Amino acid sequence: MDAEVVVVGGGNAGFCAAHAAAERGRRVLLLEKGEPDAAGGNSYYTAGAFRIAHGGFAEVADLLDPDDRHEHTVLPPYPTEEFTADMAKVTGGRNDPALTGTLVAGSQDVLRWLHGKGLRFRLMYERQAYPDANGSQVFWGGLTVGSTGGGKGLIEQHTAAARTAGIDVRYGAAATGLVVEDGRVAGVTLADGTAVRAESVVLAAGGFEADPARRAEHLGEGWRRAKVRGTPHNTGDMLDAAFAVGAARHGDWSTCHSVAWDAWFPGNESNRELTNQLTRGGYPLGIVVNAAGERFLDEGRDFRNYTYAEYGARILEQPGGVVFQLFDATTRPLLRTEEYDMPGASVVVADGLDELAAATGTDPAGLARTVAEFNAAIDRSVPLDIAVKDGRVADVTPPKSNWAIPLETPPYYAFPVTCGITFTFGGLHADTDGRVLDTAGAPIPGLFVCGEMLGGLFSGNYPGGTGLTSGAVFGRRAGTLA
Repeated sequence: MDAEVVVVGGGNAGFCAAHAAAERGRRVLLLEKGEPDAAGGNSYYTAGAFRIAHGGFAEVADLLDPDDRHEHTVLPPYPTEEFTADMAKVTGGRNDPALTGTLVAGSQDVLRWLHGKGLRFRLMYERQAYPDANGSQVFWGGLTVGSTGGGKGLIEQHTAAARTAGIDVRYGAAATGLVVEDGRVAGVTLADGTAVRAESVVLAAGGFEADPARRAEHLGEGWRRAKVRGTPHNTGDMLDAAFAVGAARHGDWSTCHSVAWDAWFPGNESNRELTNQLTRGGYPLGIVVNAAGERFLDEGRDFRNYTYAEYGARILEQPGGVVFQLFDATTRPLLRTEEYDMPGASVVVADGLDELAAATGTDPAGLARTVAEFNAAIDRSVPLDIAVKDGRVADVTPPKSNWAIPLETPPYYAFPVTCGITFTFGGLHADTDGRVLDTAGAPIPGLFVCGEMLGGLFSGNYPGGTGLTSGAVFGRRAGTLA
């Protein structure tokens, strides 16, 4: 199993590193912890969204699968300056500026590189666009492009490209440690005791979100009850292996990407059939209440892309860690079909608020008071426009800053949601080429990192679609040097 380059992890980042190394004629071995029916890391479970800087539709049209809707599409430019500003905004300025600059600058080019290897992309109409008064599809929130077939399609296409390139992919190969010789990383050890030698090792094995004990240690005791959205294989083993050879930590180890997630669905962890469909991202169009029937966040503070990755943590703080997204007959048809109409989606439907409260176990007086106060506080003189931040506010505590729509037309719908954890933000310290740095800031010879193991890009929050882009950009850069 020896090779010139060993990549640990078979998600999007690992495949990008393998592709880049193979391009240079390197003999590449990719080790995937999961068997073929459990492979692909977190990438398999995603919607396949890639956030890229671009100048509008004409600039990205050649990347996209044909679609009759293209001629009726409004795709605002998303320049590098806006992407950079969004990264700073959602992280409170705690993002590493050098890593961010590299990510943004390489975002579109890396998709072109992948497209040249046979990976396919499309505009994400069902997730990122709303129709305007003229019937055009208007994209919002800086996020437009996704992989054809979502995360499942992404891994399938990566695997096909790897096969074409002659990359050796081994499944069921769990790496547990690193081999060091003469001060250089010279391979990995596997759980079965096998040692795999290599000139360079690229770590792309994900964070520690699937380990309840590690979550409790770094994120807080309450995080033991979070639901794991993605792969159960991201348990932090290779983070420990890197620290054992002197790697430094970087980024925010106390926060993570976590979302509103179907609380009552029986198979709501690591579900390879439904994957991302268990997300519930329609909350900007409704209100969210806890067991006391009270709102506790501004559902319309910004586009979903800029708030959804922090709202899971807010849900976990509420009593019991379960809250309810509420909609009525007016707003229910606006929700994304793939999420809210998925087979077996948990929902309570009632003709009155008292009935809704009884069925959800929320306080009926609290719920009635919350809805009445919210409805009365809406500035109805401002027209509703769900494709832009419309400033249609409900002046209540907490406020709803945009898209305030009264909850007044039965039937009423309550979707129970809990915290679904996606990935952890803390990781290894690396330079912009993915070289892992030691505690003195010097590169560790032979060791590279990419994907969710790379620390420093995110803190507290995350702009939607940036994870896959980061994995691709830094995976490519690591594989180019490995």
